[in-house]
Amino acid sequence: MTTRDDLALANRLADAAGAAIRPFFRARYDTQIKADKSPVTEADRAAEAAIRAILEKERPGDGIIGEEYGSVREDAERVWILDPIDGTRSFIAGRPIFGTLIALTQGGWPTIGIIDQPVARERWAGMSGQPTTFNGKPVRTRACRALEGAGIATTSPHLFADGDVPHYLALVAAVSGGSPRQGPVYGGDCYNYGLLAAGFLDIVIESGLQSYDFAALVPVVEGAGGMMCDWHGEPLTADSEGHVLALGDPARLEDVLEAMAAVADHSHHH
Repeated sequence: MTTRDDLALANRLADAAGAAIRPFFRARYDTQIKADKSPVTEADRAAEAAIRAILEKERPGDGIIGEEYGSVREDAERVWILDPIDGTRSFIAGRPIFGTLIALTQGGWPTIGIIDQPVARERWAGMSGQPTTFNGKPVRTRACRALEGAGIATTSPHLFADGDVPHYLALVAAVSGGSPRQGPVYGGDCYNYGLLAAGFLDIVIESGLQSYDFAALVPVVEGAGGMMCDWHGEPLTADSEGHVLALGDPARLEDVLEAMAAVADHSHHH
């Protein structure tokens, strides 16, 4: 059973990760640091090590799956899933829109999710059965009456596999209504899902995500009234292919799926 204690611990884990990451952000290094000791790797490792040290001490029976240091006890009922820096390229470029992702899953389902931006000191926290909070105050997604003009974001169109691109572009066309001013916001990684949860974006679309990329996002988005699913509208599971849709307003799901499917129809006309 997830408790407030688990949420308090998750917040402490995020605090520890942030303290480990901040000294590396936009830092200058002299040339003596070897290529394999790049600052991002040090920041990633320092953050994950800080989180793991606390978990091993306070929750020795829980499993841990981390991007940097692998898995321990991953068959446990309760497993913490960690991505110390989601948005590595933003981090390297000095853009404070990366985030630390911390999820607690029970029986395979995410029950707690944290998205933490340690430079801006912004934190979204989601927990099953509770409203999502942003820096401690409840937030909600916004209503989205129509697909045209919706706020849509993705990290980069270059991350889509070739077969995914037409579906993505079909959705962009439906949202933009022919105007690039209504087109996508690029960059952002996990940060976009926080913005969607807080009512500043309507749609986030990505492919190629790993379970540690989306486990923490689900409680945040759903606790704010949004929904997350794959590109067929099916719920995300550990077996999902990494095609992810987040919608601030679940009422737009059919419209989004219809727009993305419109690609197949065009092929018949040529």
